[in-house]
Amino acid sequence: MIKSKLLQPCLLLDTHVLVWLMLGDKKLGKKAHGSIQAAARQGRILVSAITPWEIGVLVNKKRIDLHREAMEWIRAALSFPGVNLAPLEPAIAIASTRLPFEMHGDPADRILAATARHLGATLVTADGALLGFAKQGHFIGMDAEA
Repeated sequence: MIKSKLLQPCLLLDTHVLVWLMLGDKKLGKKAHGSIQAAARQGRILVSAITPWEIGVLVNKKRIDLHREAMEWIRAALSFPGVNLAPLEPAIAIASTRLPFEMHGDPADRILAATARHLGATLVTADGALLGFAKQGHFIGMDAEA
């Protein structure tokens, strides 16, 4: 069972969703984009503390091009209206190692899943595996491409 620790439900953006949002990528679906905009107006967008790490890894591997230095891009993304950094609390870190379902070892995905569960936030993602775990009821998910 997921316990919400938030007064209002928040949207937790997967790393690729944050990139799509900030770069205006059309991969971000209209429904998801509208939900993100509405949540942003109420200050209910969360970015996991693991996301800057994942952005740095992707930039260093040349898997994404942000058109500027990674730290500068992260600062701009985190200053976007309505966006809040979700800290990597010890409870989330430990929970990511003890998820009650079989999941691959990607630390970013594990932390995102644990953060969504811990905070009762909706994870916005296009990752099929994560969406599958959400459909199984392990946390709340939203398809970023919808």
